[in-house]
Order: sequence, then structure tokens, then C-alpha cells
Amino acid sequence: MGKLPEFSDSSFKADISEGYTLVDFWAPWCGPCRMIAPVLEELNDDYAGRLKIGKLNIDDNQGTAMQYRVMSIPTLILFKDGQPIETIVGAQPKRSFVAKLDPHIPAAVTN
Repeated sequence: MGKLPEFSDSSFKADISEGYTLVDFWAPWCGPCRMIAPVLEELNDDYAGRLKIGKLNIDDNQGTAMQYRVMSIPTLILFKDGQPIETIVGAQPKRSFVAKLDPHIPAAVTN
């Protein structure tokens, strides 16, 4: 498991421009945000090659948070080719994230 990439206001459009990207809108002082961090790292491994997952600190990047009307954190938004297609609000167990992601993310190709 690796650390998830940090997105910023300046890099955001490029970060979400291609394929599927799940963005975790979070802040260091948010307990539920810290609680789901290990789950997101697991999902990053589970969806490797099919989904990019990154974090956006709303304290440091208020413009992007305002643009997507993030009112509470954690809020996670799934983008496909730069367009939001699913929003998940609040800390949830891994199975809830999987249930929201699987209808959108293509299945892994197995040989």
C-alpha cells in the first residue's frame, strides 16, 4: 500500500482529465477523513490500473472544493474523463465504497 497522490487547485483539471479518478476531499483535522484513509489505500490497490485515487486538502485548495460544492468532509467524487459521475459523502466501510464504484469501473481483465 502506498500513499495516495495529493491533488491541488492548480493541478486538478489535469489530475482528473483521463479515465476514472476518485477524489477524496479531506482535511488533516477531520477524524472521519483519517479513518477512511487506509480503506482508500486498499481500494487503490484493488482497482490498480482501472482507477486513480487521490486526495485534495480542502483547507489548502478551497477553489476546487467550492467548485464541486463540497459542504462536508469526507466527500469523495468519482470522475470519468473529467466529469463527476458519483458522489459519496461521509465515512463508510469498504464494501459501501465498492458498491458505489463497481457499477462505473470496468471489471479487471483476467487471463
